[in-house]
Amino acid sequence: MNDSPSLYQQSYQAWRKNPEAWWAEAAGGISWERRWDKVFDPAPGPFGAWFPGARLNTCYNCLDRHVEAGRGAQPALIWDSAMAGRIEVFSYAALRDRTARLAGALRRLGIGPGDRVVIYLPMVPEAVVAMLAVARLGAIHSVVFGGFAAAELAARIADAKPRVVISASCGLEPGRIVAYKPILDAALALSPHRPETCLILQRPMLRADLMAGRDEDFLEAEAAALPVDPVPVAATDPLYILYTSGTTGRPKGIVRDNGGHAVALCRSMGMIYGVGAGDVFWTASDVGWVVGHSYIVYAPLLAGCTSVMYEGKPVGTPDAGAFGRVIAAHGVKVLFTAPTALRAIKQQDPEAELLLGHDLARFEALFLAGERCDPPTAEWAAEKLRRPVVDHWWQTETGWAITAGFREFGLFPFKPGSGGRPAPGYDLQALDETGQVQPRGQSGSLAIRLPLPPGAAPTLWHNEEGYREAYLRDFPGWYRTGDAGLIDEDGDVWVMGRTDDIINVAGHRLSTGAMEEVLASHPDVAECAVIGAKDTLKGQVPLGLAVLKAGVNRPEAEICRELVAMVRARIGPVAAFHEARIVPRLPKTRSGKILRAAIRRLADGEPANPPPTIEDPAALDEVARALGPRI
Repeated sequence: MNDSPSLYQQSYQAWRKNPEAWWAEAAGGISWERRWDKVFDPAPGPFGAWFPGARLNTCYNCLDRHVEAGRGAQPALIWDSAMAGRIEVFSYAALRDRTARLAGALRRLGIGPGDRVVIYLPMVPEAVVAMLAVARLGAIHSVVFGGFAAAELAARIADAKPRVVISASCGLEPGRIVAYKPILDAALALSPHRPETCLILQRPMLRADLMAGRDEDFLEAEAAALPVDPVPVAATDPLYILYTSGTTGRPKGIVRDNGGHAVALCRSMGMIYGVGAGDVFWTASDVGWVVGHSYIVYAPLLAGCTSVMYEGKPVGTPDAGAFGRVIAAHGVKVLFTAPTALRAIKQQDPEAELLLGHDLARFEALFLAGERCDPPTAEWAAEKLRRPVVDHWWQTETGWAITAGFREFGLFPFKPGSGGRPAPGYDLQALDETGQVQPRGQSGSLAIRLPLPPGAAPTLWHNEEGYREAYLRDFPGWYRTGDAGLIDEDGDVWVMGRTDDIINVAGHRLSTGAMEEVLASHPDVAECAVIGAKDTLKGQVPLGLAVLKAGVNRPEAEICRELVAMVRARIGPVAAFHEARIVPRLPKTRSGKILRAAIRRLADGEPANPPPTIEDPAALDEVARALGPRI
């Protein structure tokens, strides 16, 4: 590192020295109806409160203020649907007008500040319009990912107790149409809470039957409504609830406030991603996940960017060059996606010929998150794209990056496997089991010293005790991330997996993430997973599963022997890595996370209990067959 303080160090130290001044300056990027009484109030519990006394409207900040600034004709949202074969561009003025009318339709249905609206939609522009329309009224939206089945949707409706549900007739998947309305009807039959009204978006591929007295046509209701103005709310009022899986079986309703959320996300666009008003920013995710909330909808629009919303896959719609087509067609400056998308592209197009067959001249950087990117994939992307590849780490609970590379400050040296350095706002440390800070280079439980920065979840919906139990109990004064890792001598953070992915082999604590790095470096391996399987002698032993690249036709037994030898050579015999199996694919959630817990249960001879977000249940069956004698 340089002797003179870097721009990153200067900014981070300025935050450390005076957090309130740092965030007050960041808040200058937001329009307030009333300024705050103080930047931060520590009184309301361990999280405290950001910008108490302030009033604003998030939808106004996303749309109206840009129109008032003379940029109404600028594209705000580009909907590119490989599934429907359509591209639609919405200017800031057009998106504001649609949002204001839908807000009028919701007001007619009785929606006002504090009311909840559940949104169960596919990747269509109306999902963005619906989120912003709810925010425009000062109400609270809860988006449920379209891949959830009826029971999961019912659980979220029961917890949020919405007055209105917004859904669609169908979603689109490669080769099939997914009927949404029967899922919604089944969920409402299961839920003890019944909404007063359901607005249904009728897609031309499949129209749904509407229930008289409960269901209304989304587009007809929008067209008939009068537009409404934004309703200011307190900065500390909830903007949305986003449910994530809980260990008790009850979904955890992550609450996001209006003020801190707007400040942190708006600031992050320039600081982390190096984009601003007029730049085209593409997050290849789903609005049902936190990445979609933050970086398809809110952050790009708060910053005045053009946001790309893609309904399609990285491969198969139609091929592994799909991402290149979208980047070229819309002049994307920065792409944010998950490592699993890159691995899928790499498997189908190892030389990236299809991806690079498009004009990427305006493309500047690739950001990755969702799970740690294995170094071989990051190196492959950097080599083929010849652009910065930045892995960054964050969680549903934080809403934006805990660690990153920062384009505003100049990117750090490329370290494949590292998630970058803590963002201003995060005092991140690795703790041992007693809560003591570990020296640099020593692994531990990654934790953030309280208070968390603006934008992070202040609580769980109607479950303050659950928030304390899940995040604050283990290490008093700290937020427990649930991830294990270390901070190296340069300050770079290495997230090696969830704390339950640290396995104990005959008393030795070993990282499955480190073993996955080794397997992923094999030239024939496209992606992999390592889990800890029960062993009567050692307690646990590692077991590796690997998916091969397209076109590899060597004997699987030979490749498995090489994988075992590589782990033993690079990590050592202490790893007790003796088993590797080849599988056609790895079971994943719809957001791309590998279902390591389900694989572990299969290896231990237990029921897999796949979550409702599993992409393809048949992948678990394939793993079960590959495990063979173990189960």
